[in-house]
Amino acid sequence: MLGLPSDRPLLRIARAVPIEAPGAMLPAPSTRRLADVHVGIAPSRVKGGTQHLVQGSYLYYHYMQDRFNDSGWGCAYRSLQTLWSWFLEAGYTSTPPPDHAAIQTMLVMLGDKEPSFRGSKQWIGAVELGFVLDEGLGVQCKVLPLASGADLPDKAAELAHHFDMQGTPVMVGGGVLAYTLLGVDWNESTGEVAFLILDPHYTGGEDLKKVHAGQWVAWKQYGDKAAAGGKLLHADAFYNILCPQRPLGV
Repeated sequence: MLGLPSDRPLLRIARAVPIEAPGAMLPAPSTRRLADVHVGIAPSRVKGGTQHLVQGSYLYYHYMQDRFNDSGWGCAYRSLQTLWSWFLEAGYTSTPPPDHAAIQTMLVMLGDKEPSFRGSKQWIGAVELGFVLDEGLGVQCKVLPLASGADLPDKAAELAHHFDMQGTPVMVGGGVLAYTLLGVDWNESTGEVAFLILDPHYTGGEDLKKVHAGQWVAWKQYGDKAAAGGKLLHADAFYNILCPQRPLGV
């Protein structure tokens, strides 16, 4: 239509430019959360690699925001909120990311969880995130399964293609941990690859210097430690990689 790309939200209501009436005051944009926190971090250790990165803006959701204590169980919820924020910032929706209660309610209504799931501290994974994105935004997702965390480097080509073609942030979930993936730095000739990890386990305030200093967003390779300590990925754990697809239609 009109020669416009079919996967960019150019004519959606969320992209409308508000017209200020005389004497009216428009609401100020939210500054409560950090955006695009990967900008300015140290480079990866991959020699001769090509970076394939998230396209557009996102907000950094992590533990303990909004005075809500989800430390120890809410990492996938926070990754979901970050993924949702990308679609909000890109203009695909005007609906802000749902909170934990809304996510749980949606999964119960979809029949994925029992009513007792509401108000619980139960973990969710990539499959549940896909249900919520589909129901809430009409966003379809591809899932890349991994039999072991050690297999993540084998998905470098598929992830590079995802970031080049779709440009959406990705969720990696397995064992008892979830992360948001913002890109890959991949040397196709040598196979060496690093992953741009946005870690939702951060519990501090909205301080970009602390986020960078603690490597809560950083280039990581298999075998590296997570920002909170311990292994980033476990060889004896199963993982799913959730890759949201841009909706079609302008």
